Amino acid sequence: QVQLVESGGGLVQPGGSLRLSCAASGFTFSSYVMSWYRQAPGKERELVADISITGRSANYADSLKGRFTISRDNDKNTVYLQMNSLKPEDTAVYYCNAERRDGMIRRSYWGQGTQVTVSS
Repeated sequence: QVQLVESGGGLVQPGGSLRLSCAASGFTFSSYVMSWYRQAPGKERELVADISITGRSANYADSLKGRFTISRDNDKNTVYLQMNSLKPEDTAVYYCNAERRDGMIRRSYWGQGTQVTVSS
């Protein structure tokens, strides 16, 4: 079955770094656009970054450009999110998403999320 398993979250001090990973299985990873979203307490889920099928193109939330980097390894069926210069407002549950559109058919899968807490 389809699985997206996030890892790498935890507690980090302001200014620190974390690298999230999302391991995918049960579908053709290299055919899906991969994204990271996050949801802070009391807020809506928001897009952090997405990356194209080949990994050559990525988009970021404007507020995160320069601090976060998304990447993927299609041989390992894994997408990563490198987060640097973390701030308390980056505290959220981070979710991995896989999406593919074939004409009118849209397939979207979600991971269970990993908690990132930025605090001193």
